[in-house]
Amino acid sequence: MTLSRTLATAARVLRQLRHDPRSIALMVLVPCVMLLLLRYVFDASPRTFDSIGASLLGIFPLITMFLVTSIATLRERTSGTLERLLALPLGKGDLIAGYALAFGALAVVQSALATGLALWALGLDVTGSPWLLLLVALLDALLGTALGLFVSAFAASEFQAVQFMPAVIFPQLLLCGLFTARARMQPVLEALSDVLPMSYAVDGMNEVLRHPEVTGAFVRDTSVVAGSALLVLVLGAATLRRRTV
Repeated sequence: MTLSRTLATAARVLRQLRHDPRSIALMVLVPCVMLLLLRYVFDASPRTFDSIGASLLGIFPLITMFLVTSIATLRERTSGTLERLLALPLGKGDLIAGYALAFGALAVVQSALATGLALWALGLDVTGSPWLLLLVALLDALLGTALGLFVSAFAASEFQAVQFMPAVIFPQLLLCGLFTARARMQPVLEALSDVLPMSYAVDGMNEVLRHPEVTGAFVRDTSVVAGSALLVLVLGAATLRRRTV
């Protein structure tokens, strides 16, 4: 990997995204719209919004970044752009890191907007620091980016890329502890939830929601989310093919 090639790849991806306003709107605005809708769904019960709003502040960016990243990367594959790039003196690590950097920059904007909206416009009440909330939201968005880059290697069309969402995202959504405490699940499901990164994303948000200081559990949760994102990026580089199908 070389820094100049990674930055050049990131700049190219950002230039392409600049001409795709629908993808930008999906990444940046949809989580904010969903949070706004959620707030007024629970308008008569603000405590309910406080209890689940923090968790969804991390889940919404993860889902949208997964969807957009997987489709955008797949377009590079099916159009032949990826094959041409890999014919150049450009390493797989440079390519994956460039994509991650470009989408990560958008993830920063997305997470900042969603967190600011939830805290200062929608009145989300958290005990911990807003900066910690932003940190977890950003890590969740980066995890979604990494997962999207990874699964795009196994899809042959945009339709197949979308089909990966029920397989990759929905099980994590059901088992992450959003709907019921993980300790109350069947032992097999609880054990499965313990190895899914979204579970730690939700736990990290809940730590900020309940504790004014940084706890050991918060450090563990954020470390697992960050480590999972890094691991998936490495796997994405390993599965990157030099020939498109």
